[in-house]
Amino acid sequence: MSTLTIVLIIIGIVLLLISILFISIYNQLVKNRILTKEGYSGIGVCLQQRNDLIPNLVETVKGYAGHENKTLTEVVKWRNQSAAANSIEEQNVATKGLKQAMANLLAVVENYPELKADAHFLELMQELSRIEDKLNDSRRYYNGTVREYNQTIEVFPKNIVAGIFHFQTADFFAEDVEAKKAPNVTFQ
Repeated sequence: MSTLTIVLIIIGIVLLLISILFISIYNQLVKNRILTKEGYSGIGVCLQQRNDLIPNLVETVKGYAGHENKTLTEVVKWRNQSAAANSIEEQNVATKGLKQAMANLLAVVENYPELKADAHFLELMQELSRIEDKLNDSRRYYNGTVREYNQTIEVFPKNIVAGIFHFQTADFFAEDVEAKKAPNVTFQ
C-alpha cells in the first residue's frame, strides 16, 4: 500500500466519523425539539380542559350571583383570550389575567354561602383544582424539555450543527411574579 492510499483511508475514516457525529447531533436536536413540542401540546390539552370547564363554573355562579356581571365578564374574557392564544407569550398574559379574574370570582363566591355549599359548584371547583394541578405538572415538564433543548442548542459542538440548520431556542412558560410574594394573612 502506498502512502497516498493510507492517507486517503485515514482522511476517509475521519470524514466518516465527522459525518456520524454530525448526524448524531442533528438527530438529538430534532428529538429534543419534538419533546418540547410534545410538552407544549400537553399544556394545550390542560388549557383546553380548563377553558371548557370555566363556562360551566361561570353559569353556576351566575345562578346565585348574576348581578356580579363585571367579575363574570372578566373571567370569560380571559378564558377566551387563553383559548385564542397562539404563542407562549400570549398564553402567559392570558394565564395571568385569568388567574386574577378567578381570584376575583372566588372573592365574590365568599359572599354567597349557599353557592359555596352547592354540590355542582363544589364539583366544578374540585375539577378545576385537578386541572390546575395537571397544568402545573405539564408546565414543569415543558420547561424541563425546553431547558434540555436550549442547552443542546447552546453547547459546543452542537451549536454549530444547530446554527447550520437554524434551530431556534424555545421560550419557557413564565413563572408568576406574584407567586414570589408571601400572602398576607390576617386573623379577625
